[in-house]
Parts: sequence; C-alpha cells; structure tokens
Amino acid sequence: MPLKFGNEVLTSVTCARVALVVEDKSGRIFEGWGETPLSVQWVWPSPLPYESRHEVLKQLCKRLAREWLTFEGGGDALWMGHNFIDHILPRVLHEVNGCRQTDEAVPLLAALLCDAPFDIALHDAFGKLTGRSIYQAYGPETLGHDLADYLEPRRLFRGRFPGDYLRKNPETRLAAWHLVGGLDPIDPADLDGSEPKDGYPVLLRDWIHRDGLKCLKVKLRGTDAAWDYGRMVAVGRIGLEEGVSHLSADFNCTVLDPAYVCDFLDRLRVEESAIYARLLYIEQPFPYELEPLRIDVREVSRRKPCFLDESAHNWSMVRLGHSLGWTGVALKTCKTQTGAILSACWSKAHGMSLMVQDLTNPMLAQIPHALLAAYTETIMGVETNSMQFYPDASTWEARVHRGLYCRVNGCIDLSTVAGQGFGYKLGEINRPLPPPEQLGPV
Repeated sequence: MPLKFGNEVLTSVTCARVALVVEDKSGRIFEGWGETPLSVQWVWPSPLPYESRHEVLKQLCKRLAREWLTFEGGGDALWMGHNFIDHILPRVLHEVNGCRQTDEAVPLLAALLCDAPFDIALHDAFGKLTGRSIYQAYGPETLGHDLADYLEPRRLFRGRFPGDYLRKNPETRLAAWHLVGGLDPIDPADLDGSEPKDGYPVLLRDWIHRDGLKCLKVKLRGTDAAWDYGRMVAVGRIGLEEGVSHLSADFNCTVLDPAYVCDFLDRLRVEESAIYARLLYIEQPFPYELEPLRIDVREVSRRKPCFLDESAHNWSMVRLGHSLGWTGVALKTCKTQTGAILSACWSKAHGMSLMVQDLTNPMLAQIPHALLAAYTETIMGVETNSMQFYPDASTWEARVHRGLYCRVNGCIDLSTVAGQGFGYKLGEINRPLPPPEQLGPV
C-alpha cells in the first residue's frame, strides 16, 4: 500500500546500511552496523522532483562515509557522535548547499537522516568494544563525560549519565501503534479495485483483527477541517467497535494556527466524547521550522499532550519547544542514536513525556528503533508500521527476530534481541548484501 506523507506519497524507499570499524587504544578492532531508510518525503518536503532529492541524499551518504573515515579524535560513541553532529555535519551541509544549482537548500533533518546509519553503527561498535549491550554502556563505567558536557543547564546534569534516565530492565513486549494513512481504505466503500492482492490485510478492521491492535495513529491533512474531523470520527468509531484503547492524531506539520487544532479537539470532546477520551496525544501539528515561527502551543497542550517530532532535531530544539508549551517529544533513531539519547535525557529531566515514532523501519533499522522505545519508557509502546507497507522486505531478519516484524495481540516482542551492541545477531540473519559502494581514494 502507498503511504502518504504530507502532500507526497511514498511507494518505494532506499535503505542506507553502514558497516563502521573502530579501533581502541590496545589495537583491538570492532565492527558496528547501522541502517536507516532514506525517507525523502519526510525529511525534505518540497516541490522539487522526488528523484532529484533522492539522489542528493544518496550522494550525501557517500560524502559522509568519507568524512567518517577521516574524522579525527577519539572517545566513546556518545562523545564522538555528538562532536560529528556539532562540528562536521554543519560544515558538510554548508558545502553541499553551496555547490547546489538551486535556491532550495538540503534541510538539516535530511543531513541527520543520512548521518544516522553511521552514528547507529558507531554505537553498535562501542557496545561491542565494551562487551555490553549498548544500553548497558551509557553509564560512568564506560562514558568519558557526564551529561553536563552536552546539555544545559550544566548544574542540572553534573554527575548524571544517560543510564540515569533509561530503564534498567525494560519490558520485552511493547504495544504497537498502527498507522492509518491518509490513503488507507477504512471501509469497503473505499475500495476501488487497485489494492494489492498479496495476502495482507487492506481494510482497517482486518488489520485490527489479524494483529489484535489496540493503538491507532491517524494521519490527518491539517488543511481541511471538515475532512480531518470526519476521518478522526470514522477511524475512532471503528476503533471503539473493535476494542481499540488508544488513538493519536498526526496533522502532518501543515497547521499554522493553534485554533485549528483546538477547534478540532473541542468539537471532538463535545460530539464524540468516547473518541476524545482515547486520544492519547497530538503529534507535531505545526511546521518543522520551530525557531523562526515560534508558535505558542499552550492552548493545544491544555487539551491534550502535544508532541514535537520533525522539529526536534536535537535537545536544544526540544528546549525551545518546551518554552513554547510542547509537553512531549517523539524520538526517532533516524535523527541519530546520539541525538535521540541526549534529547531523551533533557526531556525527562524537564518532565516531558516521550514517544518513539517510526520511519517505516524495515530490516536492521527496526532493532535500534524498538530498543529505543523499550529503554526510554514511552507514554505507550512504539509506532511500528513496516509490516503494513513492506513486510516482505524484512524476511531475513524476521527468521531470527520474528516478534519484531509481526504484531501479535497488539504487541511486538523484543525478547530475541540480545548480546553486545544492538544485539542484531547478524551471523544468524546472514542476509545476502550487494557489494558496498566504492568511494575511491579518501
């Protein structure tokens, strides 16, 4: 099924998979792996042709590979990842945009996406170097800097480490959020005969029945109040009839006035109180550009928790969002593991709620994604929808980690993920891979 992102539709995706080798002071060598889908429509909404943006992201990945190979300095994964994001990535982005023959710049969000598989691989390698699961390697025994060297106010984080803000013994089963896309048929009357006949469900009720779903995320337009309200009510009523316990609403970053969302919520509370009661949070109704727009969202947050997503590039943007009335943060590994960990720590220290949102993560990308949700203690489970849109892409990984690539009784199961780093079990997966890209001389 196609997936609608804002004004665009996703029908295919390229995944960037990285193997990164690190060496410690004793000369020991460790290899880490990371993967991220290059979701062009999400990181770079634009009238520019899809393929031109797609090609830029692929070339940017190759450029970043060269930068990582020549990146000087050492330290733990969090320190190196942070320094790369703060010092190398802005320079690369500036140089790339300076060479482009167009007025439209590559967004920072796109650069973070391209850096993410390298950063994830760095953390995987660091876990192996320490002989631990990566989430057991975020304490003073293995990290060279406390959080005061990354976050402000420094006094709040002095002597504190990421492990202080992460769960020590997370659940291995997480509630799975199903995405109801703007193009998804929810009623038999919506079918037009073009739907794939591949053995997977198409209608919403069939998905709920097959996977035992309890959580539905509803994609809305943010530019058509009547359509948005009608869609939320239609999905919500199906959910009520089928035993769904939680709903969320995603306005696709297209709303400009908080009154639009407040009116939507007020009408829902009066006319559809049972649906309103199940609405757990609102996701990023407003545009990505948090800093220049500075929209005050307190009236929205007074009604329902309002979560940053696309705007939350890093902890400093989370801090700005907090000052504008946002009450939660949707973390994503596709903005780097380093950034997700630091944003989670700042948010928790300031009383903000957390979610972990999907980028339709297939294959290896699903594992760090699910682990982040397990260890950061989200408001409710994790969004996970690759099994909706390209389930067969993860066939090799699902043979080893079946519970991560299917939803049973409304949950995914992480119990097979174990070992050092991210616990991928690559040797057991043994996926055939194409030859790595040839970068040429560095």
